[in-house]
Amino acid sequence: MSPDSIKLSRLEPALADLSYPVSRADAAAAFDGTTLLLADGEADLGKLVAETGTERYESREELQYSLHNTLPVEAVGERYQSEGEG
Repeated sequence: MSPDSIKLSRLEPALADLSYPVSRADAAAAFDGTTLLLADGEADLGKLVAETGTERYESREELQYSLHNTLPVEAVGERYQSEGEG
């Protein structure tokens, strides 16, 4: 059972809890109703997984990579901003 919400920075350990290989449908079901807390907003993690383009994930890294490609712009904060620039 997944937690009610996960910070984006804590996504990796949550994905590691799945048994791999895992189908996209099973991964999406595992996170259905789990809120992914983004830098500016939130998204349903189960729905994000369902929107990825891969049918089966062989590893956590594969799923994580696909998710990062699916995340909305709000996931990382303001565009064109980087920390450390004056």
